[in-house]
Amino acid sequence: METRQVAEDIRVEGIVQGVGFRPTVYRLAEQYELRGWVLNDGAGVWIRIAGAPEQIATFVEELKGSPPPLARITRITRTALPLTAVPERSFSIAASQTGIVQTKISPDAATCASCQRDLQDPDSRFFRYPFTNCTHCGPRLSIIRAIPYDRHQTSMAAFPMCVACERDYQAIANRRFHAQPIACPTCGPQVWLEESDGQILAKGEAAIARTVLLLRQGEIIAIKGLGGIHLACDASQETAVAALRHRKHRPAKPFALMVRDLAQLRDYCHVNEIEQQLLASPAAPIVLLTRRPDRPHHALQALAHPI
Repeated sequence: METRQVAEDIRVEGIVQGVGFRPTVYRLAEQYELRGWVLNDGAGVWIRIAGAPEQIATFVEELKGSPPPLARITRITRTALPLTAVPERSFSIAASQTGIVQTKISPDAATCASCQRDLQDPDSRFFRYPFTNCTHCGPRLSIIRAIPYDRHQTSMAAFPMCVACERDYQAIANRRFHAQPIACPTCGPQVWLEESDGQILAKGEAAIARTVLLLRQGEIIAIKGLGGIHLACDASQETAVAALRHRKHRPAKPFALMVRDLAQLRDYCHVNEIEQQLLASPAAPIVLLTRRPDRPHHALQALAHPI
């Protein structure tokens, strides 16, 4: 006896573009043997789907309960359709459609633990590549130029994917499946170090190594990041911090302090569970912490006190 099938349009609103939502929908549709398609448009994510009603109900509940980490669903609207509206025999990610923009885009997200492991793995093709990302982390809002969120509508349009990145992009089981900013040393943006007059001093890993050396020598470095320019110096050198304060006309307001990890941070500050969760979250915000009175604070004193 053939199982009864129904068809639906499912509209998902919220922060659902640039967060790996379409790949998640695709995997769930495959898991529950549903057919149809999913795409991005100006309103968010549009799913047209057909299958057993019980399977569709479970699909929707799992989508609500286990969305991608960066997604924030504000509304799901389901509309019944005639079964003939879904002639597809399988499920696919369809081309995006334009329209009145009503959706939101995820903010940039800090590098996830999996990508950090890739960065540190000598056998990974992303080894020490600073622009490593996946559907769970990396640039989003800072690279978008238009909605819907697709690579050709971001600043990554200038970097065509290499064969290896294209393979990861198309692989369902890969966490970079349909990750729009995917890039590697072969095809992605590069790193270089230059003088203030534009003269290039070094590229790639040599640029990073030389930057480290300059910081240790007390220099101030302007580091171009996703959201702008960061002025950096060695926080343990009071002279360097004083010079940065002078240049920024900022004699007293604290600077943000970057540390290697939580273990190093605890040498200077108390960190409770909530603060630790914030620091390790995808937002990776600057968190105000309480100093440890029992440890030397020459670096923090330089950061927090006038010249």
